[in-house]
Amino acid sequence: MRPVLNPGRFVFCTFGGRVPTGLRPVVTVAEAEGMTAVVEQQEADALGLPYDFVAAWITLRIHSALAAVGLTAAVAGRLTEHGISCNVVAGFHHDHLFVPAGEAERAVDALRRLAAESA
Repeated sequence: MRPVLNPGRFVFCTFGGRVPTGLRPVVTVAEAEGMTAVVEQQEADALGLPYDFVAAWITLRIHSALAAVGLTAAVAGRLTEHGISCNVVAGFHHDHLFVPAGEAERAVDALRRLAAESA
């Protein structure tokens, strides 16, 4: 699974309409209530955007099929055992996890141990 901690701190922002022009989100989600965008904390701060969750971004460097069964459950289960919350986003090539910024190293360590046990 090879979890990789991406540099930076990320925050979830919401907008009633579209994501503002010029904003560089790493993830967007369209919901009935509006758009959610995950952006670098520095960018949100510079633009005065409100947020309340500061996250680290972990990429699972394994090409998992979108129809695969069990990877998200295994990852969430392991992080739950360590009391670490996790927001999962599935990309076409990889799964991405957003965990509390202060728990990043513990999360990566737990995921590396899970990968070693599963090998």
